[in-house]
Amino acid sequence: MSSPTEARNAKTTHIDQASTAEMLRMISEENMNSVRAVDAALDQIAPVVDAAAASLARGGRIVYIGCGTSGRIAVADAAECPPTYGVDYNTVIAIIAGGEKTLVRAAEGEEDSAEKGREDLLARNVTADDIVIGISASGNAAYVASALKTAREIGCVTASLSSNPDCLIGRIADYPITADTGAEVITGSTRMKAGNAQKMILNMISTCAMVKTGKVYENLMINLRPTNIKLRARMISIVSDICGTDAAASEALLEANNFVIRDAVAAFGK
Repeated sequence: MSSPTEARNAKTTHIDQASTAEMLRMISEENMNSVRAVDAALDQIAPVVDAAAASLARGGRIVYIGCGTSGRIAVADAAECPPTYGVDYNTVIAIIAGGEKTLVRAAEGEEDSAEKGREDLLARNVTADDIVIGISASGNAAYVASALKTAREIGCVTASLSSNPDCLIGRIADYPITADTGAEVITGSTRMKAGNAQKMILNMISTCAMVKTGKVYENLMINLRPTNIKLRARMISIVSDICGTDAAASEALLEANNFVIRDAVAAFGK
């Protein structure tokens, strides 16, 4: 089977001759396919959310592993969970082929090492309580496939995220997700539509798992930490929203309760 992510896009064959406005229109129209692909994959995403929430509930972790663009997107999603939901940095972790240096300097050959995929996963002390989610736009990266095989040996629930149907990691994972974004604007440049879809789907998985494990009240981030001026002000606003108090009273409630929103709200009697 040919890989959609490697196919040429007939709509952008002459992008090199297009005006700036025409280029932007081509890219914008193709980006809409990322949204459609995610929407079409919701039934595949749902069981991964439930498995991720179950993992967190039993003290396990969400473990992402990917390479290149996929790894960078995973790192961003994992890094943003602690300030957003008040979890520690070991709750959602991301492993990228080649390590931290590849966040700023591409090292595409790293995805070909099955041995490193296994080693890097084991180095993070993964247990059967964790869920391991392998991410690869092509779905055939040896690094990610090996990591998923290793996770299954350990007894982890596994999921995969790719943009090609019938790919290697999809055949390994318990829960494969395929966001078929089609041929890229620039042939094979999966940092574009495929990357867009990966970002949206990882956001969905982590967000819904946090909601399902009590990190959100209504649609408010009640586990925030006052790590900067903006977040401190947001916490005051959240307490005001929940308790109906003005900013001064909300701030006083937070100060009296070590700036823990849950405790401040409970002290108010909500």
